[in-house]
Amino acid sequence: MSLRTARKNIVSRGVMFALAATSVTSVQAIAEEGAEEIERIAVTGSRISRTDIETASPVTVISADFIAKSGFTSVQEILAMQPAAAGMSLGATSNNGSGGSATVNLRGMGSQRTLVLLNGRRMVASGTGADSSVDLNTIPVSMIQSIEILKDGASAIYGSDAIAGVINIITKKDFEGTEITADGSITDKGDGESGGFSILHGREFAGGNLVLGVQYSKRGEVIQSDRDFVPAGESSFIPGGSLGGMVPDGNSGFKPREESYDYTTSSYAQTPNELLSLFTSFNSEIADDTELSIDLMYTRRESNQQMAPQPANIDLITSKIDPTYIKGIQDVYDELNSDIADSDDHYVIGDTINYRRRMTDAGPRIYGQETDTYRASVALTGYLSNDAQWEMSATYGRNDSKDSVANSIHAGNMEKSIYANPEDWFSGEPMDNDFLASEKIMYTEENQGGNEQFILAAGYSGISESDIGYAVGVESRFESGYYTPDLITQAGDSTAAQQAPTEGNYSVQSIYGEISVPVTDSFTVEAATRYDNYSTFGGAATWKLGATYTIIDGLMFRAVAATGFRAPNVSELYGGNTGSFDYLADPWENELDPQIKVNYTSDADLQPEESESFTAGVVWEIADGLSTTMDYWSFDITNAISRVNVQAEMKKCDEGDLVACATINITPKGDLSNMTAMLTNIGHQKTSGIDWNVSYTAGIFRVTLDTTYLIEFEEDNNSYEGTIDGNMGGYSQLKSNLSISADISEDWNLLYTANYIQGMDGVNYGDEFTTDDVVYHNISTAYHVNDAWQVTGGIKNLFDTEPEEVPNGNDMNTVPNIYDVVGRIFFVNTSYKF
Repeated sequence: MSLRTARKNIVSRGVMFALAATSVTSVQAIAEEGAEEIERIAVTGSRISRTDIETASPVTVISADFIAKSGFTSVQEILAMQPAAAGMSLGATSNNGSGGSATVNLRGMGSQRTLVLLNGRRMVASGTGADSSVDLNTIPVSMIQSIEILKDGASAIYGSDAIAGVINIITKKDFEGTEITADGSITDKGDGESGGFSILHGREFAGGNLVLGVQYSKRGEVIQSDRDFVPAGESSFIPGGSLGGMVPDGNSGFKPREESYDYTTSSYAQTPNELLSLFTSFNSEIADDTELSIDLMYTRRESNQQMAPQPANIDLITSKIDPTYIKGIQDVYDELNSDIADSDDHYVIGDTINYRRRMTDAGPRIYGQETDTYRASVALTGYLSNDAQWEMSATYGRNDSKDSVANSIHAGNMEKSIYANPEDWFSGEPMDNDFLASEKIMYTEENQGGNEQFILAAGYSGISESDIGYAVGVESRFESGYYTPDLITQAGDSTAAQQAPTEGNYSVQSIYGEISVPVTDSFTVEAATRYDNYSTFGGAATWKLGATYTIIDGLMFRAVAATGFRAPNVSELYGGNTGSFDYLADPWENELDPQIKVNYTSDADLQPEESESFTAGVVWEIADGLSTTMDYWSFDITNAISRVNVQAEMKKCDEGDLVACATINITPKGDLSNMTAMLTNIGHQKTSGIDWNVSYTAGIFRVTLDTTYLIEFEEDNNSYEGTIDGNMGGYSQLKSNLSISADISEDWNLLYTANYIQGMDGVNYGDEFTTDDVVYHNISTAYHVNDAWQVTGGIKNLFDTEPEEVPNGNDMNTVPNIYDVVGRIFFVNTSYKF
């Protein structure tokens, strides 16, 4: 074994010791005993390898051991539980519009402002085409050694997107032997059955270490109406159809619609998916002073969402309809008008008349996705005689996707069929599925998309004889994406929203530098700067300045000030105009259905977002086994890429603000047919808060308390701290995680965790509401049957705590990514290593 390998193994053992000791906590320095043997290590948020993993920036570490004991089966589930997460993200309970993806939203600033890394290098965007975020489903849990969460702006280190923070997922390396793991879970209602297995094999090979792995998992569905807390959905789109708001009365006439449709009986609360991941890593010394590392990963995702049958909404030309039906509607209108004094409010039949029908005759809308994500990273690292090091790397990522919507409705053919067969459509009776097929009304929408990324990087770093750490480097990155909607959707002939294709690319060349200067034995200053030149808008320069000051042994102050930026991505620059059915309240009450169409538009001339961030805190080792960290943080984003708050502009328009009406392209009288939300650089975000962590170890117990207090969150002059709704998500002012681990014996461990969410306020149709405080309790136990075999079992949401009611929530009368909508889950997993 060479000296370099020996040193690397010492470093690896030291880092693993630190991670195992923390579970979920802020990173603390490695124990001083034996510290003189530990060489430099990489720390998330810095390119300078160092002897201490405590820097000026706050970092939280989640260990593989904690992940396994908690029953987590996805990266998104792990990260969503963090107190630093807020706003809206996507996951297993995102049934409407998720495309099966899973994302994280640090500080509630938007998933596009959280950078995701794999072993310190960028991951390719991996949704269903021209996506701006990493689909966390693509990263198999079985390959994870730890997850590091940098809760600080880091654009000066990593470039664009690292405004709110960085998620760095570290994979298992230097693994020897074979480990087989199987897991399963089910709710106490007997649904949502999920399970999977993984095989991890490592061995010495060709002078290095080779790790091979495979993971398969399958998540079962849960239907919304199978939960007692879910109220019956009330939609104005009913199975029998309505013409001009009237329904057949059974006597060849019409009457006002009184019934509504319950859409929860065919919608998912938990969406099913299947994941297959293959991954490998190879690390070897190809010379005494040069190392080769290779990482390869492939993930196949097949996922589904299911929603109620399509609500078909068609404006029919009155003159093309059999006059008998028009007369029937007019008779009802005349009767209603006789009781209305104001002639402006009279029911009238114009040149068009609206027909609505819930297409239960066709069946529920079944959304399906098939995504393939590939990633390959190769690096050479060389060590020089002065103990500096150089690195060259190439990283390629690609994501291909196909998504579909079964039982879609062709609006154009449906309109023709109504004119030709009015007796079938206006009778109020169910329609034959074969008839719909023969009229070419039913079809399966099929779309394609993809993302591609290629990065070349080179860097040089070291520590001088005077202990000054430094790093410099260059990087070249290419990003592209496309999304091609179904031709029927592009033509606007679907009853779903019209959507145009998206396609585009950009490149960026970067140069960076970083330095760490120990001014005294107790005072260290860190600085970094980076310049990125984009093919789309030009250059952007960022900087970071930080410092640590050790007052006495065990007590350290730290602070970081930084600037950051986020470049507009492919979908923001080149996205085709897209219709979105958003959950909105119509002040004029013309649209009774909560989902109202909004046209989303992009802008090829968008400029980058700019940000300033500041963190300041203390790291205090109070006594043996007892330590705490407390950090104040603030972020201020200007020139933000965002859409106007459509709900707020609707309200202003209703109150007489004509500028607001024009901003979203609606009329003062409430015509919402062309409502538009354009991407612009007019947005502004400002948020601040405090993170507090306490870790205590005594005897068999390890206790961690991780808390975030949100002081403020303001976006576009609207304050969201302490609020919740279906569009922005939740911004609880106090979130906290408690973890208590007890090693009952050498072979037996008990773990209790609690997740606290403080209640929030909201407004629905002018009525204020408040959610209560919520605590989710979870327990598990892990037992080593012998040195090779371990069994873990537990219960998530022990007391089956139901979600809080959110009247303007985005699904199930709540916000599923904030509250648990599935309920109590029993889980078990077992692993065997040989």
